[in-house]
Amino acid sequence: MPPLTALRAFSALAETGATAAAGAQLNVSHAAISQQVKQLETHLDVALVDRSGRQLVLTAEGQQLADALTLGFGAIARAIEALTGADADRPLQVSATPGFAAQWLMPCLSAFRQAHPQIDLMIDPTPNMVPLEPGGIDVALRYGTGDWPGLEAELLFCSPIVAAAAPSLVEGMKITRPADLVHLPWLQEFGTNEASDWLRRRGVTEARAAGLVQVPGNLLLDGLRNGQGVAVTVREWVKQDIAAGRLVLLFEDQEDAGYYIVTRPGVLRAPAKAFVKWLKKQAKPMQSCE
Repeated sequence: MPPLTALRAFSALAETGATAAAGAQLNVSHAAISQQVKQLETHLDVALVDRSGRQLVLTAEGQQLADALTLGFGAIARAIEALTGADADRPLQVSATPGFAAQWLMPCLSAFRQAHPQIDLMIDPTPNMVPLEPGGIDVALRYGTGDWPGLEAELLFCSPIVAAAAPSLVEGMKITRPADLVHLPWLQEFGTNEASDWLRRRGVTEARAAGLVQVPGNLLLDGLRNGQGVAVTVREWVKQDIAAGRLVLLFEDQEDAGYYIVTRPGVLRAPAKAFVKWLKKQAKPMQSCE
């Protein structure tokens, strides 16, 4: 690895675009910045700066290194803030699927707010697997079997995946295998491939004949109950509808899957620790996968 001082000097130069400004940022002379950058180029044997014009311009290799340093130094700064408590006033950031946020988290979140009124919350409902980085998302609620390399995962509650539909949509049909569903319309959470993936995992290669409607996760169950299509969803979200006859359970996965509390390794910030404790208390009656 090159000397850290040389990398920091080059990062400052890339950020400010001039040796004088970079020197002022690091409280050194512009000559020191130039010297450090030249030493870095010699160490790497790569030209990082194009000096042929009146202004310094990064080469393609220089831009590549600058982008990496921005991420690296930024991560270091955020980690130090977290370790020293400098980010204590930062809102607690939680990432969750839209379905989980709408069906489980928001209906009972007032209990957390009453218990911890001093904690500011930012809920990010997204189907995407958002990276857990220092200074960013503190806690993620993800569906799966708990296997996310490099992260810590603790089961919140177990709930298999099911395929369901309104009785009016499947009335009079004989449905004994997943392939029987390809002639029906489908609903799918926007930003996912749940329907296609579910059919493909069950060996269904025939194209859907009645089309697919993608909707935000918080609207999926409304469309499902209104008979607008078949949907693949978490059993927990539809179990009451199935018990009441508003929906028909068509198929159910047998694998043990559910929602997990996912965090970075290490000690959680105090607000995140309080939130995780509250989550586990709320979900305790429904946790087992047995």
